[in-house]
Amino acid sequence: MPRKPNYKFERMERDRAKAAKKAERLKLKQERAEQRKTELAGPTESAGQAGQAGQAGQMEPAEQGEQAAVEE
Repeated sequence: MPRKPNYKFERMERDRAKAAKKAERLKLKQERAEQRKTELAGPTESAGQAGQAGQAGQMEPAEQGEQAAVEE
């Protein structure tokens, strides 16, 4: 006996997968853009980076939790 189709659930699953894929692509695109900016701006902003060096070690609490999960 064939199963009863659940169109609403299947549609929600497809939409959820599509949104996750889109979010991952956006994240990668933003990381690449940020990396390109740092590579291009690296030599010209050497004095500006020295001022930001103190801020680089500081993380928001959410980022600390994510990093702790990655290290485990």
